[in-house]
Amino acid sequence: MGKSVVLWVLLMTGFAAAQPAFDVASVKPSPPPEGDLININLGGASHGVVTLANTTLSECIRYAYGLANEDQIAGPDWIRDRHIRFDITAKAPPATPPDQLLAMMQTLLAQRFHLVLHREPRRIPHFELTVAKNGPKLPAAPGDGPSVRRYYEKNRLSYTHVPMDRFAVLLSRVLGQPVFDKTALKGAFDVELDWTPDDAAPAPAETDSAPRPDIFAAIQQQLGLKLEASKQPVEVLVVDEAEKVPVAN
Repeated sequence: MGKSVVLWVLLMTGFAAAQPAFDVASVKPSPPPEGDLININLGGASHGVVTLANTTLSECIRYAYGLANEDQIAGPDWIRDRHIRFDITAKAPPATPPDQLLAMMQTLLAQRFHLVLHREPRRIPHFELTVAKNGPKLPAAPGDGPSVRRYYEKNRLSYTHVPMDRFAVLLSRVLGQPVFDKTALKGAFDVELDWTPDDAAPAPAETDSAPRPDIFAAIQQQLGLKLEASKQPVEVLVVDEAEKVPVAN
């Protein structure tokens, strides 16, 4: 074996060793659904164990790279095809930090799906979350802890220990467009946000309660933040290569 080949092997071995990786991982196609309902887990982590269920490859990429919206992913149509779904369970030490788990998931997708992608700026509809003129009205969350949703309602976001980048992701799901955190607020906060959805039925004329504002006004009135549409280019992940059948476990 020539010196150049030996050097290439050593470099590639060192590169692979430097990539954060799970201790063990299972990646397999999801079985056909039973009935009309599909239980989808878009990604969650607990004590070092990351699970995704019935997710498309696009949804896996979105989780691994912490993207607010799938509009930030470009690639072949099949990566969004609900007929091509995957179940992933990956394990790391229980104390592994969340950002390290995401880096491990990126490595896993590259290894199992031969995923190759690049980043490029594109103009897509999106919102930017900033601090309003009179400053934020968000109580800082005491101590450490995971983000916990306190209520499950269509027109209410109620979370403890939520950082602003995570809150921006939650807003993106409500609005159906990417939301990017531009507040520069550090740490975690307890968030209570109530608004009237666009498709809400008109309140009865005899009611004495004041109508709740739409989500844009509610964010400013209740949280001291501002949500504005932006036309600035945003970074998009472009899938160059990917395999429909993941490498066997």
